[in-house]
Amino acid sequence: MFNSLSDRLADSFKRLRSKGLLTEADVDATVSEIRRALLEADVALPVVRQFTKEVRQKAYGAARSKALNPGQQVVQIVHDELVAVLGGQTRELSYARRGPTVFMLAGLQGAGKTTLAGKLGKWLREEEGKRVLLAACDLQRPGAVTQLSIVAEKAGVDIHAPESGDGQGNPVEVARSGLNRAITEGYDVIIVDTAGRLGIDEEMMRQARDIRDAVNPNEILFVLDAMVGQDAVQTSIAFRDGVGFTGVVLSKLDGDARGGAALSVRGVTGQPILFASTGENLGDFERFHAERMAGRILDMGDMLTLIEQAQKAYDQKEAEALARKMQKGQFTLADFMAQLQQLRKMGSMKKLMKMLPGMNQFRDQLDAFDEKSIDRIEAIVNSMTPAERDDLSLLNGSRRARIARGSGTSVSEVNGLVERFTQAAKMMKRMSNGGGLPGMPAIPGMPGGRGGATKKQRKAGKKNRRKFGNPAKQKQWEAQQTVKDEPSAPTAGSAFGLGASQPASPAPTLDDLPDDLKRMLGQR
Repeated sequence: MFNSLSDRLADSFKRLRSKGLLTEADVDATVSEIRRALLEADVALPVVRQFTKEVRQKAYGAARSKALNPGQQVVQIVHDELVAVLGGQTRELSYARRGPTVFMLAGLQGAGKTTLAGKLGKWLREEEGKRVLLAACDLQRPGAVTQLSIVAEKAGVDIHAPESGDGQGNPVEVARSGLNRAITEGYDVIIVDTAGRLGIDEEMMRQARDIRDAVNPNEILFVLDAMVGQDAVQTSIAFRDGVGFTGVVLSKLDGDARGGAALSVRGVTGQPILFASTGENLGDFERFHAERMAGRILDMGDMLTLIEQAQKAYDQKEAEALARKMQKGQFTLADFMAQLQQLRKMGSMKKLMKMLPGMNQFRDQLDAFDEKSIDRIEAIVNSMTPAERDDLSLLNGSRRARIARGSGTSVSEVNGLVERFTQAAKMMKRMSNGGGLPGMPAIPGMPGGRGGATKKQRKAGKKNRRKFGNPAKQKQWEAQQTVKDEPSAPTAGSAFGLGASQPASPAPTLDDLPDDLKRMLGQR
């Protein structure tokens, strides 16, 4: 969503990289470009004015300090202000001290409230360990109750739907009876899905207020379509004044709109963004962290979210067993498939790659990445027998043709997978044994490494080795080489064997004395 804004901000920072020092003229030029970038992203004008004012004042201070790395200073200032605009520190959810917690959803029709109710329920069940009940209070939109029932089943939560909907029934009574059921049956959270309209009208606001007064929610979450642009300002203000809300949930954050809603709603309404919906699947839902989102916008990546997703998908014991297999060179295609399936649990490969720092410059390659290529890899591996997955040397021509037919691919694709996997397995074994990456010297002291010796040094060492047909002569030569290579013992008076030019002479004995002196001493 923020691709255009990210590109514009990156372009505005490029000109500062060649600057040795930052001047106020440089600040003014950069702030002007940032202002245009924000306006083109449909950010509300009051938010843009406040944002650029803060950036300009702080950047002026950096210019007067005559500090180095002006580009980095401005990027840091813009990052901090983006965090402030997006809400600063993440606010925790407000839970009831006693009885079930009530979350009420409000928003326009088409904002994605019904699907989001299921996403929130699934998140509360898996992440917070809550027992969740969905209340179907959208009785106006055709099929809304049925849709919520399907979503609840997929999310693994229960639903309270005494009315069939389609214009029949009282939504206030459904909300009230749903709360009573949550109390009597011991639910931790009840999520009230309310009706929306194609536009803001008094009837919708009155119904939302009546439901609010009937259930007294702990959190009123305003579901805002992130693709609405400037209309987000008017919609947010209307709901704030008409019903009131305690937090915002951004839906459709994976769209291709300019993203102005996300940057405007906090500054206009004063309420924090609590959640973000990033896809169509129920698992595409996450807590909104202002600092992480600012990092994504400025192409700094979002490693914390990536690590959190990896921790959810990967099993520690399996990872340790895999590491031992890699070190022994026993990594097979079956292990590869197990790791690939765990990786896919983390979500789309494109999304995962975009969380890495600096990936905006590879956006075209990421957009061109075919997610179905992973399906073809799985099909090829699944078409192999267990023995073939464990030992690729069994794959002759006829077997490869059979695998290609079974997976719906070509023989060349099968050959390519086998070749790439073989190379990857060798590289992983080398790295696990301390050998480092191919083409790079090994790290000294690492097990299995060659001590960092270059190819030329290893070749010279082989040249100096001599072989004799006579074993006794071979042993004698090796002993001589060992003596040559052994360092001499440190001499007296020298530090670590250094500094002494001549070895010390041995002390004389009585036998070394002249004969007449020996007679005088009675030795003869």
